[in-house]
Amino acid sequence: MSASGIAVVVSLIAGVAGGVQVGISGAFGRRIGVLEATAFASVVAAVVVVAATAAARQGLGGVAQAVHVPPWMWIGGVMGAVVVTTISYAPPLIGTFATIGLLIAGQLVAGVLIDSLGLFSLERIPLNAARIGGLILLTAGALLVLKR
Repeated sequence: MSASGIAVVVSLIAGVAGGVQVGISGAFGRRIGVLEATAFASVVAAVVVVAATAAARQGLGGVAQAVHVPPWMWIGGVMGAVVVTTISYAPPLIGTFATIGLLIAGQLVAGVLIDSLGLFSLERIPLNAARIGGLILLTAGALLVLKR
């Protein structure tokens, strides 16, 4: 697979991760507060990047202290690391517009699943014809931005 092909795939994956991040961060913020949840998600993202750097560079180290929340809420920080890494990688290969379009497409898919299934302790919002139509149109738009 070409570098551009990989950029497309990781952009879509990052879009899904961003949608999941929104859902988890909403539940987390409701549990401990918006700023506090944002700060903790950033710490988790920093730990992932530090671990990746330590593994890649054969150095560095450190252990994060856990806080007293369910561990599934930490996934918001992991999703943030995916997004930040992808938006640093893909734009030079496929363009900023295409990267953002693909991120949004993935976020929309994740958002539909999170809403329709009521994941992460969030309110369940049923899928209807209007939402399906919007998802189709927005996804088509995201794919069209790949054309140069």
